[in-house]
Amino acid sequence: MTADPAQAQSVPKVSIQVDDAKEPRDIVLALEMLFLFTILSIAPSLMIMMTSFTRIVIVLQFLRQAIGLQQMPPSQLIMGLALFLTFFVMQPVFTALYENAVKPYIAEEISSEVALEKGLAPLREFMFKQTREKDLALFVKLAKVERPKNHTEIPTQVLIPAFIISELRIAFQIGFLLYVPFVMIDMIVASVLMSMGMLMLPPMMISMPFKLLLFVLVDGWYLLILSVIDGIK
Repeated sequence: MTADPAQAQSVPKVSIQVDDAKEPRDIVLALEMLFLFTILSIAPSLMIMMTSFTRIVIVLQFLRQAIGLQQMPPSQLIMGLALFLTFFVMQPVFTALYENAVKPYIAEEISSEVALEKGLAPLREFMFKQTREKDLALFVKLAKVERPKNHTEIPTQVLIPAFIISELRIAFQIGFLLYVPFVMIDMIVASVLMSMGMLMLPPMMISMPFKLLLFVLVDGWYLLILSVIDGIK
């Protein structure tokens, strides 16, 4: 006797039900689920703002503009490279976060409050290493909180914007250093064309191959990635 194929193969059904809360624990579980969905929705923003992604992606964008390439490398490739470099740099921090917070919380060894506190600890340590004291003092003043005696007394909502503007400052400094040699090539090419009377020929058309040649000869990708990652670590 052969089984009916329609009965042999079952398709799982997912359903969400809303019932009345009968115990306080039911309300707590609902709030935890709401908090989890909120965290997942803002996870991309958290990754951008609390990791080295900001510095890396801005430096890569500066490089493309300094060379004069508007579409190469493509934006998707730059974003992908920035993401993988961010994961590479932040791997020790993510490992510590998982071992100290996520793993014990999944095993129900600690509460959600303790997991959040332990999860923020490695991120805060990383951000403190990359943040200037001047930027921290600025946001402590703007937040109108008492002057902290040490790093543990600085609130996370004060640390994050200070970390972001520190990352922006460093990224713009690297971008300036990237622009200098390529601007010099543009000036040399423009001067040569002007001396030859070729005023109608766009200098960018002639300087572009020299920029690419310079970047390849000095092994630009190697030097750029090495300097950025060494500066973070």
